[in-house]
Amino acid sequence: MEVKVLDTENKEKGKVKLPAQFEEEIRPDMIKRAVLAIKSHKRQVHGASPEAGLRASAKISKRRHNYRGMYGFGISRTPRKILSRRGTRMNWQGAIVPGTVGGRRAHPPNAEKSWWQKINKKERKTAIRSAISASIKKELVEERGHKVSNYPLIIDAAFENMDKTKNVKDTLNNLGLQDELKRCEIKKVRAGKGKTRNRKYKKRKGPLIIVSKECKLSRSANNIPGIDICEVKNINAELLAPGTVPGRLTLWSKPAIELMEKEKLFM
Repeated sequence: MEVKVLDTENKEKGKVKLPAQFEEEIRPDMIKRAVLAIKSHKRQVHGASPEAGLRASAKISKRRHNYRGMYGFGISRTPRKILSRRGTRMNWQGAIVPGTVGGRRAHPPNAEKSWWQKINKKERKTAIRSAISASIKKELVEERGHKVSNYPLIIDAAFENMDKTKNVKDTLNNLGLQDELKRCEIKKVRAGKGKTRNRKYKKRKGPLIIVSKECKLSRSANNIPGIDICEVKNINAELLAPGTVPGRLTLWSKPAIELMEKEKLFM
């Protein structure tokens, strides 16, 4: 499959043949598995302290005639701590068990639990190739909500050397992505408790720019809302299919495609 190569002014500068990675069958199930595996690696473990609710001394005898025992007082056998006493009369308060105030939780989250999901190397590469193949399908890109007109977008090497954010924005506008950039500027206040957990705003995913190496564009385009920049060697299923949904709007630089074909990445 041959695709037009565009310059920063949206003029055709030739054509490039897409490598075999773009011809992979689209497998949403494989993409979802790879994305969930990546997300599991970012998950922070949490759990209750092993001593939570167990720090009180509530060892009381249930045998007849024992001192500090509860036998014969007509009370249940709930563990109790002694707050005060007068002779053999105790001022008890329930402790330790889940049904008491300040007691342990019945089934608390365990900090030792492993959330890490594994995925085979071949399956991970298949998922990446599948997401790459989906990234050039205009119908899938529009289905995700992206605003595009001319697609797919392959840009020449000069794009990687842009060192001004204004020039990057002008180039994206020349390529017909004005509506897409406006869509990504919208911030929505999250509904629910997440507002108090350092994720007050929900933002939309915009274009993914894939370059061949560390370049000036990595810094100049980094501050544009919704845009991600990634080297072709480091792309993964989550970048290409955020939220496990394939078809993210992707801009490829011509050197990145040539490097992918030359080194047979993800094959």
